[in-house]
Amino acid sequence: MTTVTLPTVPPPAPSLDGAGRRLPLPGRYTVAPGRSLTELTAWCGPMPVLRRRVTLGEASLTVPEDAENPSFRYEFDDRRLCAVLTSEQVDEVHGRLQLTGELDLDGTAFPVLMRLRVVERADDRLLVVGYARLPYRLLRRATGFRLPWHRPATRLRLLVAAEFA
Repeated sequence: MTTVTLPTVPPPAPSLDGAGRRLPLPGRYTVAPGRSLTELTAWCGPMPVLRRRVTLGEASLTVPEDAENPSFRYEFDDRRLCAVLTSEQVDEVHGRLQLTGELDLDGTAFPVLMRLRVVERADDRLLVVGYARLPYRLLRRATGFRLPWHRPATRLRLLVAAEFA
């Protein structure tokens, strides 16, 4: 039996923009209806006690020409969560995007750190999956957001998957 070794071509490296971030070309991108998934999970210790899908009203990504400070904006329009998440700073940490921003609930801003994994990137679209962990007690005290009384929680996880095109 004879073995044949074929030459292999390494896959192309993911293209990064000038700032080293995994972003599409400069412009404004939005999420089309049906091209996103958002979920709110309440945790009490190691156990999830509540998991609900949340409607994503609108989401946008703005990449400026210099790609220095892109901005993300998520608007959650649901009876359980009516809020706006806006990014103030976007960094790349260990190959992932890290958003530092604010979650605006009824006019009260709450600081949020959201980590996004870039699943797929092209020049005109970006597919990301990410989450933010929120301490429930601090969120409740600062904004008045409450879960049902029979659902004890210590933290919340906001999961977002969106395709910006």
